[in-house]
Amino acid sequence: MKNESALADLLGIAPYASGAIPQSEMVARINAGLPIGAVARVATAVAPDDRTFAFHLVKRATLHRRRSASTGDATLSALEGAKVVRVARVWEMACEVWKDDDAARDFLRRPHPLLEGRPPIDVVLESEFGGPRGRGRARAP
Repeated sequence: MKNESALADLLGIAPYASGAIPQSEMVARINAGLPIGAVARVATAVAPDDRTFAFHLVKRATLHRRRSASTGDATLSALEGAKVVRVARVWEMACEVWKDDDAARDFLRRPHPLLEGRPPIDVVLESEFGGPRGRGRARAP
């Protein structure tokens, strides 16, 4: 991805001065707990018209419990953070390729023949193996 600082901004984490966040640092930040606000930022970017998309990233009950128990510093578990980052990376790559947010959203929602006729976003959400497959399709629209 060309613009790692855009990914950091989308996730609500402070980027390095160079803009690039080393993979090891991203893993450390995920393990330490991304801010819970990353869920809303990614959901709003990827699916602004779908008020339930955030619950594909983190279960509804879990999200509500964390928000209500929080004093503003709630974080995601490492597994939740990894899923949010996976979706954010595919989103950023789709935006990079399509050069337009609406076109990127359309691509992510449209069934793709190389993904067994499934939309890339469904494959990405399903498992950690879906991220590379979704990014691969974004590179070759």
